[in-house]
Amino acid sequence: MNDAATLGALNGTLLFAGPGNLLPAIVAGILGLLIGSFLNVVIHRMPKMMQRESDNYVAQESGRPLPHMERYDLVLPRSACPHCGHRITALENIPVLSYLVLGGKCSQCKAPISIRYPLVEALTGVLSAFMVWHFGSGAAGMASLVFLWLLIAMTFIDADTKLLPDDLTLPLLWLGLLVNLNGAFVPLHEAVIGAAAGYLSLWSVYWLFKLVTGKEGMGYGDFKLLAALGAWMGWTMLPLIILLSSIVGAVVGICLIAFTKRGRDNPIPFGPYLAAAGLIALIWGKMLVQSYLGFPL
Repeated sequence: MNDAATLGALNGTLLFAGPGNLLPAIVAGILGLLIGSFLNVVIHRMPKMMQRESDNYVAQESGRPLPHMERYDLVLPRSACPHCGHRITALENIPVLSYLVLGGKCSQCKAPISIRYPLVEALTGVLSAFMVWHFGSGAAGMASLVFLWLLIAMTFIDADTKLLPDDLTLPLLWLGLLVNLNGAFVPLHEAVIGAAAGYLSLWSVYWLFKLVTGKEGMGYGDFKLLAALGAWMGWTMLPLIILLSSIVGAVVGICLIAFTKRGRDNPIPFGPYLAAAGLIALIWGKMLVQSYLGFPL
């Protein structure tokens, strides 16, 4: 593609970005820091909630007493230090700042606090500001924030547990279809086809791989996540998302094998790479497809 066409495509991707979005972007960044603090709770507790629910179901079906009777969700019990049980106060829960003031240690027992907590908060804040700067503060911009927050939660949950909870993937899918009722990102018919094609494409790869090797190459959560990305961006973005996620996943996998002596048979979660590819595609997908792959949309 010539330089003029490339510049035109680039301008199209930045249509909503500009100085007028600076103040809303700053507000979104502050909100993103607060949401990032909540996402840390989601990332930590949702897999435990799923396990507790599974344990209770198995116990109930077998006629045994339920092993988990106390309330455990995203609200209760209050966050506490896992080492000494110290309840985290409001002043100790200020995103990023509290971590710096406390020196990365519990105020009571001085046990180290994982650096990931402030990193998730900072990442959510910075990306939230960018999404509003890029898409504006209208309906598309607000929708893009929810899209971002759900992807961040799924990325870290999958990295930790190799699980992509239905409580996150399915709302993302349905929200994508609802957002595109009036064509916020793509026409509704493209979103519906994208959702179906996204699910069926990885579902087909899964069964082909299983028939050939007798092993499961990925989980059903990956199918649902790609279906959700298709619902947001339409079927035309699916090849780009699969390409980007496969390249990044292959590079990371090779590096893990080469530098950490990780075995080839150890599973690597695919969700984080799908999420990263989906975010890139939502922001720059049209430019990449039109400018570098030469495909009309």
